[in-house]
Amino acid sequence: MSHADFSSPREAARPFTPQVAQFIEETLFPQVWGDATLSPRERSLITVAALIAGGHANELPAHLRRAMQNGLSKAELSAAITHLGFYAGIPAAVSASAVANATLGPL
Repeated sequence: MSHADFSSPREAARPFTPQVAQFIEETLFPQVWGDATLSPRERSLITVAALIAGGHANELPAHLRRAMQNGLSKAELSAAITHLGFYAGIPAAVSASAVANATLGPL
């Protein structure tokens, strides 16, 4: 299944693993994302980087959109993807770039 098959991987997975969705909604968002030690902008950048490095393209569209809502620009996301090319691999950066372009439009 590619990222184009559904807009929210969590919603697509919910019928099969409702406890995972519940854990995300009751623990990840309020406790981890709600921790003021890191800003939402910083958390978004870390999350996007981890998804790219882990090859989790299905999760990228939602998190790229959230990153923009949390204050990251397209230029910053582009620079992060380029930087990750050297640490996560050029194929990961190319895949992430394609997902970012399809999700956010050209730089």
